[in-house]
Amino acid sequence: MTEKHTKAEFWKCALQVNPSSYIAYRGTSHDMTEAQYNQELLRIAKDNGIKVIGLADHGNVDGVEAVRSLMNQHDILVFPGFEIASAEKAHFVCLFPENTSKDQLNQYLGALGLTNSTDGVRPSNFGGNVLLSKVEELGGFAYAAHCTGDNGVLNQKLNHVWQNPLLKAAQIPGIIDDLKNDEGNGYRQILRNKMPDYKRELPVAIINAKDVAIPQDLANPKASCLIKMTNPGFESFKLAFQDPESRVRLNTDVPEKYYSRIESLKVTGGYLDGVQIGFSEHLNAVIGGRGTGKSTLLECISLCLATKTNWQNAQKQHDEIIKENLGKSKARIELVIRSSRMNGKSFTVARRYGESASVKDENGNLSTFTPIDLLPEIEIYGQNEIYEIAQDKSSQRKLLTRFLEAGQQEGEARIQESLGKLAENRKKLIEAQATVAAIEDEVALLPKLEEQVGQFKVLGVEDKLKIVPLLETEKRIQKRAIGEECLNLDNAFQAVRDSLTDTVFLSESAISHLPHAENLRKIRAALDALRGDAEALLSQWQQKYGTAKATIGLISQALDAEIQQEELALEKTFKELPASEGKTGKEIGLEFQRLLKEIERIRPKKTMIDNRIKVVTELSKQRKAILG
Repeated sequence: MTEKHTKAEFWKCALQVNPSSYIAYRGTSHDMTEAQYNQELLRIAKDNGIKVIGLADHGNVDGVEAVRSLMNQHDILVFPGFEIASAEKAHFVCLFPENTSKDQLNQYLGALGLTNSTDGVRPSNFGGNVLLSKVEELGGFAYAAHCTGDNGVLNQKLNHVWQNPLLKAAQIPGIIDDLKNDEGNGYRQILRNKMPDYKRELPVAIINAKDVAIPQDLANPKASCLIKMTNPGFESFKLAFQDPESRVRLNTDVPEKYYSRIESLKVTGGYLDGVQIGFSEHLNAVIGGRGTGKSTLLECISLCLATKTNWQNAQKQHDEIIKENLGKSKARIELVIRSSRMNGKSFTVARRYGESASVKDENGNLSTFTPIDLLPEIEIYGQNEIYEIAQDKSSQRKLLTRFLEAGQQEGEARIQESLGKLAENRKKLIEAQATVAAIEDEVALLPKLEEQVGQFKVLGVEDKLKIVPLLETEKRIQKRAIGEECLNLDNAFQAVRDSLTDTVFLSESAISHLPHAENLRKIRAALDALRGDAEALLSQWQQKYGTAKATIGLISQALDAEIQQEELALEKTFKELPASEGKTGKEIGLEFQRLLKEIERIRPKKTMIDNRIKVVTELSKQRKAILG
């Protein structure tokens, strides 16, 4: 491999590729020369992103050199090896370092108990566990080929081989959930490390490595798997299987995901001049002792992206680090980022100490976007921020909320919505309760007022002034009819008038360029017609309202005149009343009239109390439901 890599990533590896001569083992032919076969193998490998090939003919290594030479010229790594059967007739693929020669491989075949080179399919003299030990001694790597098939370790029920820690990987034909057999789906239980008789300390790595008998087989997703390495090489390859949970994947295990990320950082100027870091697409960890620059790296990213901290001490430390490391020399930070918000486009964000950040697009053109536009949800926490968050419970809750499951987040949203409803309910409930209290205070005066009226009855004035409460009732009804009902009706129709549709949004200039403008014109015509009909009806109503209001006004004037005559007559009656306790008859009459007027004003509010109490009761029920 001529290219050097600085970060771990998943490499597509086809670990059971056979050379041109292999197909004869199956009794068929591919009608290609060895050179043609290898060229086609190369083409399909490149088309499908295969970066590592494991050669594994049955007990034969004759085709290794030709395939390796061609693939290496195109930066495709080859691990030479072979497939071999144990004494139990279980098949294993044995792979060795990329520089292992053909002669060495033949020696390894002999060391593994396969002494007849003309019969590559004959089982070894050694059992599975011995084979695994000898491959390890030779510096190789062995995995259980087609472990659930006829010649597989699991099919042969070799649990003692399966539990051998030297067995790092097992090949299955597809995905675990597709495996079914007649023993309670035992294969799946074993592969998931849940079968007691097959239990392992380190779970086996599950790989796809379908036999590649012809070049076209290499395009099958089941012919390859993904191994995470930094620089592809045999040692890195073997190391990955020490942590299969995070470093070994089936192609189906890694669906394409879209997310923003920082791809690289570069520093120009200052004592960090020349520092250039390429970041992994996955989790990155910066490891180093005290004073090696871990915090400085984080603060450089924070500066370039112009993120702000809410913590005073953390901001102070950030300013000190940046000033000391970048400020004195006016150093420049440059980040290359990929923004999911901008459909996966790459941007270069650069910032020099004391200046604002500049953003360039993939073509090097200045962009109007800011770093926060590209990475709107980025959060950066240094050790000071983490320390200060640890001292503040509200900040801890806010931080942890981001990691809650979707259902819990939805629950939090519902709680916030409920809190809003509770606040609105509280306001209405307090207003309704205050109204009830005010009305109750007034209604509470009725018994006292009625008792005072009773005192006047003792004076014998009730019969002479019996028309007084009737006149007050008429005044109250007249006031409601003219001042409230007519006004409410007029306001209601005014609201209708204000709500009539306006088709300016469907003007010709707004729709003429649209592909279905004719249909929009028809909608405009229908709305205009509806508005015209509504305006005509409103005009008719306005005329009727004016006529009715004028009629009511005339009747009201006549009623006022009649009431006024009755009140003039009352004044004469008041004068004729006998004096009592130093009060003239007129004073007694006016006091009686005032009391009756107050009673008539308050009495209708008794029914209002019932209605308002119903409102309070309903609001209280709503509040209980929201709290629930």
